[in-house]
Amino acid sequence: MKVRQVKLREIHKSASSAGKPSFCSVVWDQQGFHSVTASSSDASIAVHNALLSTCPPKLLRNHRDGVTALAMSPNATCLASGSVDHSVKLYKFPSGEFETNITRFTLPIRALAFNKSGTLLAAAGDDDGIKLINTVDGTISKVLKAHKGPVTGLGFDPQSEYMASIDSTGTVVYWELQSGSTLHTLKSVAPNSGLDLSVLNVLSWSPDGRMLAVPGVRNDVVVYDKDTAEKLFTLRGEHTQSICALAWSPNGKYLATSGLDKQVLIWDVDRKQDIGRHKFDERITCLAWKPIDNVLAVIDCMGRYGVWEAVIPSSMKSPTEDVPNQSNNGLLLFDEDEDEGQDISTSGSLSDLGEDTYEESKPPSRKRLSKQSDSLRDLDEDDNDDFGLSPKVESHKKARRNHSESTDNGNEGLRSRLSSARPKMQEAFQPGATPVQPGKRRFLCYNMLGAITTIEYDGYSHIEIDFHDTSRGPRVPSMTDHFGFTMASLNENGSVFANPCKGEKNMSTLMYRPFSSWANNSEWSMRLEGEEVKVVALGTTWVAAITSLNLIRIFTIGGLQRHVLSLDGPVVTASGFMDELAIVTHASDSLPSNEQVLEFRVLNINNSSQPLRGRLPLTPGSSLTWFGFSEEGKLSSYDSKGVLRVFTSEYGGSWFPLFSASKDKKSDENYWVIGLNARQLFCIVCKSPELYPQVLPKPVLTLLNFSIPLASSDLGAEALENAFILNDMHLVQIQKQIEEMDAAGLDTSSLDDEAFKLETAQDQCILRLIGSCCHGDKLVRATELVKHLSLEKSVRGAIKIVTSLKLPNLAERFNSILEERLLNDSKEPLQTTVPNPNYNASSSTEKSKLSGNDIPLPAPKLSAPTFLKKAKTQEANVGTAKTQEKQTDLEKSTTTERETAGAEVNNAAGDMKKVGEMPKAQQSHRPSNPFLKRSNSQDIEKKEEVDQVKAHRPSNPFFKKSVK
Repeated sequence: MKVRQVKLREIHKSASSAGKPSFCSVVWDQQGFHSVTASSSDASIAVHNALLSTCPPKLLRNHRDGVTALAMSPNATCLASGSVDHSVKLYKFPSGEFETNITRFTLPIRALAFNKSGTLLAAAGDDDGIKLINTVDGTISKVLKAHKGPVTGLGFDPQSEYMASIDSTGTVVYWELQSGSTLHTLKSVAPNSGLDLSVLNVLSWSPDGRMLAVPGVRNDVVVYDKDTAEKLFTLRGEHTQSICALAWSPNGKYLATSGLDKQVLIWDVDRKQDIGRHKFDERITCLAWKPIDNVLAVIDCMGRYGVWEAVIPSSMKSPTEDVPNQSNNGLLLFDEDEDEGQDISTSGSLSDLGEDTYEESKPPSRKRLSKQSDSLRDLDEDDNDDFGLSPKVESHKKARRNHSESTDNGNEGLRSRLSSARPKMQEAFQPGATPVQPGKRRFLCYNMLGAITTIEYDGYSHIEIDFHDTSRGPRVPSMTDHFGFTMASLNENGSVFANPCKGEKNMSTLMYRPFSSWANNSEWSMRLEGEEVKVVALGTTWVAAITSLNLIRIFTIGGLQRHVLSLDGPVVTASGFMDELAIVTHASDSLPSNEQVLEFRVLNINNSSQPLRGRLPLTPGSSLTWFGFSEEGKLSSYDSKGVLRVFTSEYGGSWFPLFSASKDKKSDENYWVIGLNARQLFCIVCKSPELYPQVLPKPVLTLLNFSIPLASSDLGAEALENAFILNDMHLVQIQKQIEEMDAAGLDTSSLDDEAFKLETAQDQCILRLIGSCCHGDKLVRATELVKHLSLEKSVRGAIKIVTSLKLPNLAERFNSILEERLLNDSKEPLQTTVPNPNYNASSSTEKSKLSGNDIPLPAPKLSAPTFLKKAKTQEANVGTAKTQEKQTDLEKSTTTERETAGAEVNNAAGDMKKVGEMPKAQQSHRPSNPFLKRSNSQDIEKKEEVDQVKAHRPSNPFFKKSVK
C-alpha cells in the first residue's frame, strides 16, 4: 500500500482561528472546472477555479454565519448552501451571483441534496423534518418526518425513486418520493455523533443507484441494497476510529473514506480491500471525486483544502472509465425556445448550453415544464416501442444516416464543452468598488479623496459620501437610492453613479451629483435603454460612462452630451484625472495560458486628442485589479500578482514596475489598492482569503514604500539600489515640473530647493553604494557610481573613502574624474541664474570657486553630469542659516577622520537620512493624516526665506538643461 503526499492550504481561516474543529464541505461541478468549499465557522463560500489553481478563490459572502452544507445541481448551473443562520440560499453557477433565499428553518441546516433532474432540493438539519423544495417556484412540496435527532446526511438515488437520510443517532431512513412515506428504517446502524458538530453522519448512493454506503459502528463501511435495504457487504480495513466521510468514484468501482483517525482510505469495492491511504494532520471532514479525472478533493476540520492527484495507480482501471450512463439532468432554471424544448439529449447534460445561456434565461413556467415532461414521456414510450416484442426494422442506409447524425451531435457537444473550457476574458470592474454583500454596507468608490458606501434595505439603498480630510471637501448629506447603484466615482467637484440594466425596459441609469453649484437642481441623470453602464469616470469638467455596447459616452458636468465614441473591444475599467480619461479594454481573447490581452488609451477630453495608446502589461497568469492615476497624475496599474506599474515617457513610453508585493506581504495578506503618490503606495491590508475590505469596522489605511523587483545583488545592497533608482526617477519628475514652470514664467524656487535636497540624498545613497562596492571588490562599479554624484564635496568624500580603504588606484581614478569635471565647469559661466520674473539683482550670489586645487591639463570630456554649485549670500544672517547648513553638511562629513571603513562611508554621507527614512525637514512638515496636503503657510515661509537669500543656482545637471 503506497502512501501519497497531499498538500493542503488554508482557505477558511476562521475555522482555525480559535483552534476548534469545524465541519467543512467540498463539492465539484459536473465538468470539474470548479470546486466549492465552505466551513461551519466561516460565513463565506469559496469557489476555486480548477484551471487556475494558483489564483485565489472567489468568495461568496451572503450568509451571516457559518456555512454547514453545500449542494451542486446535476447540470452545474445552480449552487445551494445552508447555514447556521437557518437559511438556504441559491446561486447562479459558476458566476456566483446570488439568486434567492429558497427557504428558512428555525434551527441550523446540516444537509442539502438535489435530485437527478434538479427540480427538487432536500434540506434538513436540527429542525424536525426534511423539506423537499420545488426549485422552479420555491414552494415546499413535502415535509418528511421520521427522525428523532438532527438530520446530518441526505441523498437521492440516481433514478430519483428513493431518498435516504441519516441522523446524528445513526438511524437511516429510506423514503419513497412519490408518496413521501418511509420504506425502511435502519436504527443505530451508524455511529452516534453526539454533540460534536464538527462530526456529521453521512451516506452516499453508488453511481448506478444499486447500493447505499453508510459508516458502520465498527470503524467500517456497510453497503445496503437499494430496494430491500438488506446488508450486502462491509468494507473493513485500517481505520482505527469511526468513519466520518465517504465518496464514490464516478464509475462506482472505488470508494474513498475518511475516519476520525485522520486517515483517508481508498477502497476497491469489487475486491473489498483498501488499495491506498494517506495520513493527514487533521481529520478530513469531506471528500469529493472530480467527475472527469483521477483526482480527489479533500478538506479538513481546520478549513485546509487540497487536491489528491493520481489517487488510483495507472496500472488499475481509471475511476472515470465506464461511468454509468445517467438519465436526463433536468432543466433547472432554464427557459428554452419552443423548438429547442423538443430536442433533449438522452444524456441530459445541459452544460453545453453554456453559462451565457443561463445568465440570460428566465425560470421556466409550469406550462413549459409540463410540455417538457410530456416530451420526455413520449420519448420513453417510443424507446419502449423500439425495444418491444415487435421491433421495427431499419434499413442499413437509415442506420448509417442516424449514426452519422449522432456522431455530428457528439462532435458539436464536444466543441461546445471545449469552448466553455476556454479561458474567460476578465469582466469589467469599477476601481475602488467592492462586490455586493446582501445585508452589509459596501464601497461603491474608495479613492485618495474619500469613500462612497451603500447598504440595501427593502427596495432601496442608503448612500453616504465621506471625505478622508474633512477640511478639503464639503459635508455631503446622505442620499436615498431607488435605482440600485452598483458603481460610483468621486472627485473634488462631485460624484457620479450608475446601475446595471433593470426593469421591464432593461434600462441603465447614470446620475451626476455636484457638491456645490450656483444653480438650483444641478443634479442630472440619463437613462440608457438596452445598454448597460459598465464603468464610470470623472474629470474636472466632464463625466464619462463606458457601456456594454463598447461606447464611450462623455457628458459635461452640467449634463450636456458632448461625445459618443466607439471602442474596439469590451471595457475592463477606466479612470479620470483632470482633463484625461484612461480606459482599459480587451485587445483580444485570453491566451490559452489564461493571460489577459489588454490595451489602454488616454484621451484628453478638453482638446479631443489621444496622447497615449498601447498594450497594458500584466504579470503572467494575473488579472487587472486596480487602475488609475497617482496624485501627481501618473498613469498606474496593479495586478492580482501584486505588481504596481507606472507609465513613464522614457524609452518611448514604458511601464515601470515600481512595487512588488511578493517581497513584502505575508502569505496570509492581500493588498487592496487605494492609490499612490510619488513615494508610497496607499492600500488596505486584507487577511486571506478576503480580497476586499469591509466598511465596518472602518478599514485601516496602510502606506507601503515602493520596492522595485530587483535581482538579488552580489553586494547585498538591494535597499540602496532601490533607493538609487527611485531617487533618480523622482528627480526626473521634479526637473520636468521645473521646466514646465520655467516655460510658463513661474517662480521655481520651491521646486529648486526640493531638487537640491533630493540630489543631496541621492549623493548619500551613492556614497554608501561606493562603500559597499569597495568592500565587495567591485571597483569598476564604484567608478561608474562616482560619475553619478552631483556635488563636488561628494566626490571628494568618495576619494577620502577609497583612500582610507587603501585603494590608491581607485582614488587616482576618482581624482581624474574630479579634475575632468572641474575643468568642464571652468569653461562655463561661474554664475548662472534661473530665469525668474521676481529676481532681485541687488542680492546676487557669490561665484563658486575651486577650493585650493590647480586647474588640471585638458582631458577628454566625460558624459558624467557637471557639478551643482549652490550659491551663497555675501552677508550671512539668521535668516540664511538653513541655506548655509545645506552647504556645510557634506563639508563636516569629509573633514572627520574615520576609525573604520564603515565609519568612513557614514561620515561621508553626512547627517543625511538613512535609506528608506524621511529627512527631518520633511518629517516636520508631514501631516499625521496621509491624505492632508502640505499647508500653504509653510510654503510661504519657505518662499520668504528664499527671497531673503535670493540664491539662484543652475537647474539639475542630471538632465543636461542648456544654460543661457
